[in-house]
Amino acid sequence: MPQASIPFIFMRGGSSRGPYFLREDLPQDRDHLAKILIAVVGSGHPLNIDGVGGSNPVTTKVAILSRATDDWADVDYFFAQVSVEDRQVDFRPTCGNILSGVGAAALEMGLVDAQDGVTDIRIHAVNTGARIISRVETPGGKVEYDGAFVIDGVPGTAAPVGLNFMDVAGSSTGAFLPTGNLIDRFDGIEVTCMDVAMPMVLARASDFGLTGHETAAELDANRDFFARMEAVRLAAGTAMGMGDCTSSVTPKFGVFARHEDTGHIITRYFMPWHTHPTLAVTGSQCMASCALTPGTVTDGMMKIPQANPATVTLHHPMGKMDVVIDYENTADGFVLHSAGLIRTCRKLAAGQVFVPGSIWDGKA
Repeated sequence: MPQASIPFIFMRGGSSRGPYFLREDLPQDRDHLAKILIAVVGSGHPLNIDGVGGSNPVTTKVAILSRATDDWADVDYFFAQVSVEDRQVDFRPTCGNILSGVGAAALEMGLVDAQDGVTDIRIHAVNTGARIISRVETPGGKVEYDGAFVIDGVPGTAAPVGLNFMDVAGSSTGAFLPTGNLIDRFDGIEVTCMDVAMPMVLARASDFGLTGHETAAELDANRDFFARMEAVRLAAGTAMGMGDCTSSVTPKFGVFARHEDTGHIITRYFMPWHTHPTLAVTGSQCMASCALTPGTVTDGMMKIPQANPATVTLHHPMGKMDVVIDYENTADGFVLHSAGLIRTCRKLAAGQVFVPGSIWDGKA
C-alpha cells in the first residue's frame, strides 16, 4: 500500500519546532487527524525514530493553518500537542512559541500577501479563541529570517517577530481567576489558579522544597516533586472547571522564586510532565500577570515596575524573557489589556512528509 504525502513547512518557532500544515491538506475529523499527526511525529518511541519529532515535548508540536473564518483575523492557527511516547494528541491548548512561526509560515504558504518592510498578520488561535497580531519583517515582500535579535534558549541570532496578544484573560476557562480566588490550597500547597493565554496553576518553589534555581534536568529527575505537583494540578484543574485533566497537558504548572540580585522573578514552567527547557510564550504571559497581581503567591517576590505598560523579566533555566503587560489594578482587581513580547523563527525545511497508507489514503 503506497504511503500518503502531505505538503509541509518545518519551522522553528521561538524555542519550539515542528511541522506547519495547511488545514485543507488534512482530514477534518479530529480522531483521524490525531492518528496522522502521531505518525508524522513518530509518537510512541522515546526518540520519535519513525517520525520528525525530536524526543521532547517542545519538538513534537504541530501547527495547522488556514484562511481565517473570523472576520477580524487573516489566519486561523490550530495547534496540536503530540506526546513523545504515549501516542496521544491534545487539541485543547495553544502554543505561543509555535505561534512565533505562524506569521512567516502563512506568508510562505500564500495565505497572506507580504508588504514591503513589515507585514502585520492578524492571527486567530482556534484552540483558545485568542487574537494575536504578529509583525514579520518582509523587506522587498519576502520573509526575512536573518537578523540580530537573540532569544535565550536558541543559538545564534535572527530577525525579530513581534507578538501582541489581545483578549487572553480567561481565554480557556472564561475567567481571569477560574476559581474566583487569588489563593487556593490543594494537598497542603498554596496556589494561584490563573487563566491568561494559558490556564495555569502557580505556586512558590519553596513550598515544594525547591530553590527555583534548579536546572530542567535536576527537576525532571525529582520524581517526588512531579508526583506532588501532579496531585495539586489535577485537584486545581477540577476546581477551575476543567474536569478530569489526567490526560490533558492543561492546566500547565509553574513555580516562582525571588531573583535576589535584580528584583526580577525566577520561573520554572512544566508541560506538565516535563520541565520546559526555557519558558512557554503563553505561560510567560500568565506568569507575568500573576507577578503583577496583588495577593497572589508571588506577593513580595518582585519589584513591581512603575511604568505601564510594564516590562516583567522572567528568569528561566536558559536565560530570561521579557513580557510587556498593559494592565491596571482597579477596585475590582487586576485588569489585563494586552500582552506583548518578541520572539524569532526560522524556516528549516519544506516539502512533503509521508504517513503509512494504512492510516490515510491522502484524501482531505
